[in-house]
Amino acid sequence: MDLKDIIWVADGREKADLLLKNAEIVNVFSGETIKDHVAISKDKIVGFGKYSAHKTIDLEGKYLCPGLIDGHVHIESSLLSVPEYARAVVPLGTTTVIADPHEIANVLGLDGIRYILASSRNLPLDIYIMLPSCVPATHLETTGARLSASDLSLLIGEERILGVGEVMNFPSVLKGDPGTLEKIAIAGRRVVEGHAPGLSGKHLSAYISAGIRSDHECTSMEEAAEKLQKGMHIMIRESSPARNLKTLLPLVNAKNSRRFSFVSDDRHPIDLVEEGHIDYMIKTAVEMGVDPVVAIQIATINTAEYFKLGNIGAVAPGYQADLIVFDTPSDFKVLKVIKRGTIVAEKGGLVIPLEAPDAHLRSSINIAWPTTKDLSIETKDDKIRVIEVIPDQIVTKERIEEATVRKGMAIADPGRDLLKIAVLERHLASGNIGLGFVKGFGLKRGAIASSVAHDSHNLVVVGTNDKDMICAIEEITKMKGGLVAVVDGKVLSALTLEIAGLMSSEPFERVENRMRELASAAKEMGCRLDRPFMTLSFMALPVIPELKLTDKGLVDVAQFSIVPLFIE
Repeated sequence: MDLKDIIWVADGREKADLLLKNAEIVNVFSGETIKDHVAISKDKIVGFGKYSAHKTIDLEGKYLCPGLIDGHVHIESSLLSVPEYARAVVPLGTTTVIADPHEIANVLGLDGIRYILASSRNLPLDIYIMLPSCVPATHLETTGARLSASDLSLLIGEERILGVGEVMNFPSVLKGDPGTLEKIAIAGRRVVEGHAPGLSGKHLSAYISAGIRSDHECTSMEEAAEKLQKGMHIMIRESSPARNLKTLLPLVNAKNSRRFSFVSDDRHPIDLVEEGHIDYMIKTAVEMGVDPVVAIQIATINTAEYFKLGNIGAVAPGYQADLIVFDTPSDFKVLKVIKRGTIVAEKGGLVIPLEAPDAHLRSSINIAWPTTKDLSIETKDDKIRVIEVIPDQIVTKERIEEATVRKGMAIADPGRDLLKIAVLERHLASGNIGLGFVKGFGLKRGAIASSVAHDSHNLVVVGTNDKDMICAIEEITKMKGGLVAVVDGKVLSALTLEIAGLMSSEPFERVENRMRELASAAKEMGCRLDRPFMTLSFMALPVIPELKLTDKGLVDVAQFSIVPLFIE
């Protein structure tokens, strides 16, 4: 709109396009709800009160609040293409997300980032991008790309780029690594996101002093309180594998609430359907006693202001008309979603068509075909390091166990829940394979595998025997990426992820159904985890404590180094 036209409509001299009558408006600035009408012209809110309008909708006392904002998400972790992701979350009230495409960037580099930018145009969801700072995430794994500060500088000035994404390699920050500091520097006055699980004391102060101002990795009240006191913006995460919402909400109070945001980080389709997205976090917060207006502030204006998005996050004159209509703060059932002044979703579904993205990518599964011999582990000592899964968390523990040995080889022992895990390099066909053992999956037979393995996304497989592990690896290679469950050489269930080995081109509903089938198959195989494939995908992430496995071997995250499987 021409600025003069906006002024004319706001002043009542011309008709508005849309008038939302009799709304209970959630005002995130004054911290109250107000009964009034809201006038919209084109994509802007222009005023409150009585206006003449070309179209009027009587909300009959329903609540009206800003569209919800996810402050940190990896869209790739939904396993959905970008348009299908929008189709999943917009009806839940989410109108803006801040995405860090470091998953696809670790596979395809700048081409991956450009793919996300290209496929996110013309959607009823604004997708802003944080440039991935950790490609590769560490030197302890093989990745499909390497992005330097010079590479990232090619994109930093583009539309919808807000800054530099989560700086996961905090040891490099503390060491003053020139390459890492150069990436931080290209942000200029833009936002630099943090990722510092467990960091405290002087190390935390040094990390913050580098210009990093947020963190979404807090798993305890004490950790979040220290980071809050030192000036960090606390992103409360409720993802599929890491659920920190209920732990951290008690820290929120009337004096500090504007220093928090809600983020989903990594959220699978099943959880989007069964629980929701940011709407679920608001609902849970209200159930736990957080004032409804405060909960909505955390989900809207707080995030918008942190990322310096001055035109969204509020129901106020001059703000973009991204709005949701909902019934009550306690239920927070979204009835309508308005994006840029147009109704885009009602009654749980989109009411507008989506454009198919005009974006293409090369195949990303390049693997040296292994045999069972390549998965064999020759015994060197009795004691082994074992990765212990912690349910609902992406952190793991290191356990010391007695190896189960047969004919001089350390083998999986399902009776002890001691399973073999392997990570195979899948970008360069180098033949690199990391081998180890994991406890907590509970499989009694078969193997499960995935080409989603944060953050370098090599191929990860957990199994009770080598033959089924090889079968799972072969199946994923044939699919050019995906998830699979195998028993006795037969595929029980599979999901193809042909977009960089990370995302499916299938409709949202079909991906959700396949995920349910995979979870059911894993349960039949004895798995005790609710989201086994999400958990599997984090077993190869060497920036999250304590013990992980990459294609180069076992990683002690505290030491940030490769350690031997056997303990002398």
